[in-house]
Amino acid sequence: MKIYFAGPLFTPAERRFIDECAAQLRGAGFDVFVPHESDLTLEGAVTSERIFTRDWNALSQADALLAILDGPVIDDGTACEIGIFYGLMQNDPDKKGIVGMAHDLRAARDARQEGEVQGLNLFVVGCIEAVGTIVTSLDAAQGVLEGWR
Repeated sequence: MKIYFAGPLFTPAERRFIDECAAQLRGAGFDVFVPHESDLTLEGAVTSERIFTRDWNALSQADALLAILDGPVIDDGTACEIGIFYGLMQNDPDKKGIVGMAHDLRAARDARQEGEVQGLNLFVVGCIEAVGTIVTSLDAAQGVLEGWR
């Protein structure tokens, strides 16, 4: 199963966390597309057109989307990828769904139930929950993805 891994990737810590998550998923047999890994293979200028085309193609080919929702607000590129994948799902019954991961203590601090998250944009949450779920750990995300194989 092909997984598109969406999340903020602008700091070394963000990229390292995504790399660690991708390594675990690859170890479990998933084919994981990580946008910043592909940036390293682009020759010449990295332009918005090239990034969009490459990521659009990867989203189109993915079976599922895994998105990190951490931070004071959901990363804008990640929110865009969530919306695009939701739209692609409307015409492709082979696509499995979207899993959002929220590890941020600010989102979980006031949770009333196990796994419930607070402080996230409700439109994005609704988009994810219409075709998937939100979890609070990579192990839980992997469990959902394994169920979609």
